[in-house]
Amino acid sequence: MIADDHPLAREGLALAVRHAIPGAAITGAGTIAQAEAIAGQRPAFDLALLDLMLPDTQGFSGLLRLQFCLPQVPVVIVTGREDANLARAARELGAAGFLRKSAPLDNLADALRGIVAGKPVFSVGPVKGDAGPIRDRMAQLSPARRRVLFALADGRANKQIAHDLHVSEATVKAHLTAIFRQLGVTNRAQAVLALQPLLGETSQ
Repeated sequence: MIADDHPLAREGLALAVRHAIPGAAITGAGTIAQAEAIAGQRPAFDLALLDLMLPDTQGFSGLLRLQFCLPQVPVVIVTGREDANLARAARELGAAGFLRKSAPLDNLADALRGIVAGKPVFSVGPVKGDAGPIRDRMAQLSPARRRVLFALADGRANKQIAHDLHVSEATVKAHLTAIFRQLGVTNRAQAVLALQPLLGETSQ
């Protein structure tokens, strides 16, 4: 799967994939929501390439969402940004690689071959930070509660979350109570603050 909102970028990445894995079947998505829908219909993917800056993501929320719906699939961040801090954070969150879109086709293909073979591709050394523990707590939430949490991180009010997720406001409030308990916080502001190591990494 290639998740990128620019058709030309998707085609360029598809060329790299075909060069690395001859005969590969490729599916494209323009948003993380589309990628999740595709993953639900066809979960048997071997690799996922993800643009870091999709229109419906904030920070690393796209990476987390794709990991949660494709838990056994290596997810590779492919971005135009050259930032060692982003690469470190991506690796800490379990990405299988962090590749630059501007890299030559042969280099991208070589990196993808290594990733498919089980060798993560990063250009930075070991990382320490606090994103891992909060991700582990999020992993224990149900898919429905993770959707509510990401909607909360987008700044949506309970009424809007209920509308977008097709549930009642009472259900949203019940989910939030469970989310706050799982994250060890007591309100929305504290929850958003707890998510900053994940969702604030790519802010300009």
